[in-house]
Amino acid sequence: MVRGLCYHDAEPSTLKAVPVMQNLQLDRPLVCFDLETTGTDVQRDRIVQIALIRLEPGGGRRVFETLINPGVKIPPAATAVHGIDDAQVRDAPGFAVILPEVERMLDGADLAGFNVARFDLPLLEAELVRHGGRVDLAGSRVIDAMTIFHRQEPRHLEAALRFYCGRELEGAHSALIDAEATLAVLDAQLARYPELPRDPGGLHAFCNQGNERYLDRTRKLAWNDAGEAALTFGKNRGRTLRELVDLDRQSGDSYLRWMVRDGDFSPEVKQIVLEALNGRFPAGD
Repeated sequence: MVRGLCYHDAEPSTLKAVPVMQNLQLDRPLVCFDLETTGTDVQRDRIVQIALIRLEPGGGRRVFETLINPGVKIPPAATAVHGIDDAQVRDAPGFAVILPEVERMLDGADLAGFNVARFDLPLLEAELVRHGGRVDLAGSRVIDAMTIFHRQEPRHLEAALRFYCGRELEGAHSALIDAEATLAVLDAQLARYPELPRDPGGLHAFCNQGNERYLDRTRKLAWNDAGEAALTFGKNRGRTLRELVDLDRQSGDSYLRWMVRDGDFSPEVKQIVLEALNGRFPAGD
């Protein structure tokens, strides 16, 4: 069965499944989202279900959820996690069909989720780029309830809901249920820890402590001690973009060009590398 639902400017009473945030002060919309996918590779895998809950500063809420036909086979290992198989998505819309609605939901919003910074967000960004999406998420503040949870009470989403909200997570690995649970956990975290910031900007800073040295969300590029952008992986680990560009010019080594053309890297990384190849290197603070 294909599931897809979208509520616009709904009154709280009509969206009883969506928790009311009582401890987070919004200065712009916040979208809590969750993805179910064909696997864990943020560049190669595809989305099979998406759920987005958009909260407005004035109290308005909007929900969008649907299965997605990924255009590829869903591996049995993935189905074992979320219960979605090829038959269920056969008649579901492709991502290109729902792209306009996804972009409307994300437009001008900050983002929240559980493990969203390291997985859901990079995968969603890759999907948006793949289908010509125009929404810019670079300026969105990112609140990761898993980061807060692991720093305060190291566990997983089911345990987080049990610990903070006193209830079990029924229907785990359904995107909407997981997104709803994340909102409940995030709100309860703010109630439990009065020392936490009450605004998205402060929570973004809290969730991203230690990430300042990385240039991209997938942590493929980092600032070295000299303030130069360097690779964090592979045979050229520790070498700067400037060094590799010089090597390319001197010996014809095309490692960076391979990264742009064929490498399994995010659009963000490829853009930084392409800029470097064109003589525009990132500058640290």
